[in-house]
Amino acid sequence: MSIAQDLIDKAERRQIHFGIVGLGYVGLPLAVELAQAGYRVLGFDINRDVVEGLSTGRSHVKDVTNEQLQTAMQCGRFTATTDMARLGEPDAISICVPTPLSKFKDPDVSYIVAATEAVKKKLRRGQAIVLESTTYPGTTREIMLPALESTGLQVGHDFFLAFSPERVDPGNPRYGTRNTPKVVGGITADCRRVAVALYQPAIDTLVPVSTTEAAELVKLLENTFRSVNIGLVNEMAIVCDKLGVDVWEVIEAASTKPFGFMKFLPGPGLGGHCIPIDPHYLAWKMRGLNYKTRFIDLAGELNTEMPEFWVRKLVEALNTQGKAVRGASVLVLGVAYKRDIDDLRESPALDIIRLLRGQGATVTYSDPHVPRFREDGQEFRSVELTPKAVAAADCVIVVTDHTAVDYRMIKREAKLVVDTRNALPKEG
Repeated sequence: MSIAQDLIDKAERRQIHFGIVGLGYVGLPLAVELAQAGYRVLGFDINRDVVEGLSTGRSHVKDVTNEQLQTAMQCGRFTATTDMARLGEPDAISICVPTPLSKFKDPDVSYIVAATEAVKKKLRRGQAIVLESTTYPGTTREIMLPALESTGLQVGHDFFLAFSPERVDPGNPRYGTRNTPKVVGGITADCRRVAVALYQPAIDTLVPVSTTEAAELVKLLENTFRSVNIGLVNEMAIVCDKLGVDVWEVIEAASTKPFGFMKFLPGPGLGGHCIPIDPHYLAWKMRGLNYKTRFIDLAGELNTEMPEFWVRKLVEALNTQGKAVRGASVLVLGVAYKRDIDDLRESPALDIIRLLRGQGATVTYSDPHVPRFREDGQEFRSVELTPKAVAAADCVIVVTDHTAVDYRMIKREAKLVVDTRNALPKEG
């Protein structure tokens, strides 16, 4: 029997020992799903506080409850460690590490390189390695493959290498790790077969593609599509503002067309790890091939300008009240990058706060999901959203439309509201 077939058979019998490198918003939900499917899972993370918390049954990821984590642990199917020397133990390893951008908007694959080097040190015959971190097309073949084959082991025969992009949408009540279709591409056909078999028990729908490059590009296309369309409606918001037309009314009316239109909404800018970052991976790769990604670059420019647009709207609104922005008290409502989560990554609220403070405003914020955060060496703390706090502000700017907020109270008590999310009630 071939090594590939042996791994496939072990996956069917749930005898695979799975390793997850990186226990964040991607890795931990995946680990729990794999454990619930019957695998034994060993999680790896370099953050000792994360590992210690998980070891006591405490989840730091909103999409994984303490109860789910504790169930996996009590069944003996999940443990966590900081000891990368144990990477030789699992039969399969999924790498779910961050892939940020450098200050020059170039891909930072240092976490992937570090994880690959850690895996290489313990790579053994009969292991399967799957990269899930979003990255540019070619990363798996150009960075991971040479490093792993430098051990003398042969891909597709001794070990198996694949790419399967994460599709996590934090806080989504409908789609999670299990019921979101999962794309899988392998370095070889057997690599793909093995990776599909490994995920099969934990994921409802697997979508095999021909190569790792195709799988890498799938994720970039998905989020570039969203970035470009959000850029379009953000520009439409600026157009409507200049024409004196309600952009929300226009979008709602357009969305009644049952074909040929997909509804996207404008806002204060893009946040999270995916949409503001992923298109830059593709643009960077294409620059190396002497091609300029014009749509992607333009959408990025438009989306990046939105915090400045809304700050200008706030300044104009204060002017109508005879109030200068310098010395004005502004209450920022919501700092997470999207509704009902606690994630601040790339949040446009941070840019809005920075711009307002740069113009001399006194800025406070309220967010039920983010009690405190640090930015530029300064700590900010959420204020309680009381009628008194709202009434005391010269202006309230709605940046994140959390559902727990009483927007009727905001509308009733606030002297002035700038609503970037169309969250305020329209009645009356």
